[in-house]
Amino acid sequence: MSEDAFEATVAAVRERVDPSPAERERLRTAADELVERAAAAATERVADADVVQVGSTARGTWTAGDRDIDVFVRFPTDIDRETLEQYGLEVGREVLPDGHEEYAEHPYVKGEYEGFDVDLVPCFRVDAATEIRSAVDRTPFHNAYLRERLDDELAGDVRVAKAFCKGIGVYGSDLRTQGFSGYLVELLVLEYGGFHELVTAAADWHPQVERDPESHGTRSFEDPLVVVDPTDPERNVAAVVSPANVARLQHHARALLADPAPERFEPREPEPLSPAEVRAHLETRGTTPVAVRFDPPDVVEDQLWPQLRKSLDGVTEALDRRGFDTFRATALADETAALFVELAVPERPAVERHDGPPVHVREHATGFYEKYAAMTETPPYGPFVDGDDRYVVEREREFTTAAAFLRSDALFDVALGAGVERALADDYEVLVGDEVAALATEFGTELAAYFSPRP
Repeated sequence: MSEDAFEATVAAVRERVDPSPAERERLRTAADELVERAAAAATERVADADVVQVGSTARGTWTAGDRDIDVFVRFPTDIDRETLEQYGLEVGREVLPDGHEEYAEHPYVKGEYEGFDVDLVPCFRVDAATEIRSAVDRTPFHNAYLRERLDDELAGDVRVAKAFCKGIGVYGSDLRTQGFSGYLVELLVLEYGGFHELVTAAADWHPQVERDPESHGTRSFEDPLVVVDPTDPERNVAAVVSPANVARLQHHARALLADPAPERFEPREPEPLSPAEVRAHLETRGTTPVAVRFDPPDVVEDQLWPQLRKSLDGVTEALDRRGFDTFRATALADETAALFVELAVPERPAVERHDGPPVHVREHATGFYEKYAAMTETPPYGPFVDGDDRYVVEREREFTTAAAFLRSDALFDVALGAGVERALADDYEVLVGDEVAALATEFGTELAAYFSPRP
């Protein structure tokens, strides 16, 4: 790698992602007005309430075009949670009269002000992040920690690092993405001392990777990447990051170091596939696709995606166990949801082999022999001795096709997410072979990414 080429690439990216002075001023003015209005509304209700701006726009690590302002209204701990929620919503509606209520760990108000997207969130003002009553209580501590340590140069490197994570598709701590949060990116740039230092280190990571900025961790973690929260010794900031996304960061870090180019920082969304294009891919691949399509449960995304992944794992495990050999699979969700599975084996024989115990294990072997020898309804072939020293039967297979299994009540015997199971119990359809091409109408972009996977 040419050092000059890397620096030139970063400079080009900085030019794109650094907010202009005018943009900074517009945001600063809007944020100051929001904080002032929220403080007035909050102190009318609780005299010693206060308000802080948090998040990337408060720390100067936001990228050009980002329109988010996060305002936290902090209430003393001598009020109860129900009162905090009530006051928080009242303040939110007063400051953002056209806003709407959303829910994380507790309700808050989301709206728009002077062209900026605003989250106005109530929290408790606790003395330390280890004393939080809800997850949002620690956010002001994150803000204070980073504001004290990020200078202008490091803040610029954070913006570049965020652009890189967005470009390679690993940015976002939502449970659909399972990627790197803004706070985590900031901590990693701070910990390693810059963007170049971060990607150089990441290129050589050997998970498990452990970083403890304050050297105060008090517990162990099993995650591939561990960054102990400098404000809470029992929390791994990187807990949500999937092993695949750690690997993707490593791959793209090596690629960037080998061949620096601004294009690596640009998100790439593939052109959606048409049903005909999906059918062409399937014909080329020669696999047998199946999909279970249903109306998703009415839950927030961070509850939906773990349930979809659990359900997909349960279905693929059951298909593998029945001999249909999952080739690859993915979950899809928008207006509808689907568990999409490509199979290497389209159909199984009418009988299946079932190995019993060795003949010399007398008690178990006798029980196995007598059980199958006594079967008169759909009698098996055997029992007989085959191979080395075991009893074997060849018995009727319950399902000879994956579709038959997926359409049966046996589907509900697999490990499914609770909400997904309820949704399937209401109604679902099974698509087989070319029928799955119909998914392209809703999921053309996702299927394009599936059939043209990137690292």
